[in-house]
Amino acid sequence: MIFPKDVKKTAELARIKLAAYEEKELAGELESILGYIEKLKEVEVSGIAEASHVFHHNDFRKDEEPKENFNSVPLLEAAPETERGFVKVKKVLDKG
Repeated sequence: MIFPKDVKKTAELARIKLAAYEEKELAGELESILGYIEKLKEVEVSGIAEASHVFHHNDFRKDEEPKENFNSVPLLEAAPETERGFVKVKKVLDKG
């Protein structure tokens, strides 16, 4: 059983300030979580293959085909000011 004093000690070690009502609340929540874990321990899993990960394929990278670059001409033509092929904007960061 988890008591509020256990939650208080853990919170102190983690340097977390908790009110007394939070300690009591968390003790109940942790007790509930541990009860659920105990139920999971009772589940019969023999004969079920272990899964190292949820997804069944190893390579998540998509095949990339060369394609045309983004056509920046319309953007540059619409910009109020450009410089050497880039849109020129007001300075937003200091060098300090």
